Parts: sequence; C-alpha cells; structure tokens
Amino acid sequence: MLTVGIVGAGGYLGSAVFAACGGFADRSVVAVTRENYDQRKQGEYDVLINCAMPSARFWAKNNPQKDFVETVQKTADLVYGWKYGKFVQVSTVSARCQLDTVYGRNKAAAEALCAPGDLIVRLGAIYDREMRKGVLIDMLRGSTVFVDGASRYCFAERGFVANWISSNLCRSGIVEVGGRNAISLKAVADHIGSASSFEGVLDHQEVEANDPAYPEAREVLGFLERWKKEFAEK
Repeated sequence: MLTVGIVGAGGYLGSAVFAACGGFADRSVVAVTRENYDQRKQGEYDVLINCAMPSARFWAKNNPQKDFVETVQKTADLVYGWKYGKFVQVSTVSARCQLDTVYGRNKAAAEALCAPGDLIVRLGAIYDREMRKGVLIDMLRGSTVFVDGASRYCFAERGFVANWISSNLCRSGIVEVGGRNAISLKAVADHIGSASSFEGVLDHQEVEANDPAYPEAREVLGFLERWKKEFAEK
C-alpha cells in the first residue's frame, strides 16, 4: 500500500488531486490541510505532493514577502521537515517564463529545493465549474484583464490535470502539463462575446512540450459556451 500525502488537499487543485489519487486501490491517501498540518507532519509518506502554493500572480506582486513565505519557505518546511520517500512539487510554467516577476522567481526558488529524483509538475491555466478567479472569470464578467490580449494560454481542465498527476507519481524531473496549441486571450474573449478590455504586457503561459495525450487548449471555448451564463451570474 502506497501512502500518499497531499498538502493543500482542501484547495482548488489539491482537492481534485486527492480525489484522483483516491481512485487507486493500492494507495492510502492522506489529506493535509491548514487545520491538521502539525498533526500530519508527524507521519511518514511514500509520496508527498505539494499542491498548496499560492496561484495569485498579482497578489504576489503586491505582497512579495508574503508570497515568499507561502511559496518558498513553506516548501522548504515540507522538504526538510517531513518524512517521505519522494516529493512532488506542483508548480507553474511561470517558474520558467516569468522570472522577471515576483511570482515566477519564487516558484523557481521553490522548485530549486527539490531533489533530482523528485517530480516537478509545471502547470498552465486550469479551469472547470469550480473556478472562482482568473482571466476566464474576468472575461466572463466583462471585467478588465490586466495582460495583453495577444497573450497565449495553454488552458487545461482541472480533472485532466489532477488525473495526470495522480497517474504519473513514478516520474521524476520537470514536466510541463497543459493544453496543446495555446490560444490567445483575445480569441477567447471574441468567441464568447466578452466586453473585457486588455491592459498590460504580453504574458504567454505555454507548455514547452505539446504531448499528443494532452487536450487541445481550444477545448476551453466549448466549456465557456456551455457555462458562461452560470459564471456571469456568480
């Protein structure tokens, strides 16, 4: 029986990874949240997955020290203070393509704490019906999007990402996971008839490897068509 600890199991991605890992009969999956963190820290895990890093890039820009604590310092606490066989760091493509930002630099610094045999999963933009923030929500509401509309994103559905992570715990190194053939934010806005304006610099969020098993980023368009009225009312 493989004991898998999931840090941030109550969060947006962590809860989906927890559910996906629970689908394996040979795994004992342990949820680690803010409430039980100190208790779970006493355990031993075959695999420890960190899904708890903050995902708010603009919050990081305005709160650099707090983002450092939440991203780098808390990853260091896991790496050096917990007992595990393998560590999985759920990161972001910003650790490669946004090193000129606080968010990207802190994500890269957290990745640097991992050992050679660990797995680092860099993600692009994620979506599903449970999302509550991000560029897609802004466009659905007609709010200003604070990046250039020509920015290309590799959108991928949360369930796909969670299943990929839970099915690839044996891998090591850095793997970028997201939608193939990234789509521009302006193309998304035009497709759904969004009234959003775009203000800011180019912010490409593309995965480096277009694995044929990855979904097409344009699948987000069909999703938004089905659910845009529901999101607009939230």
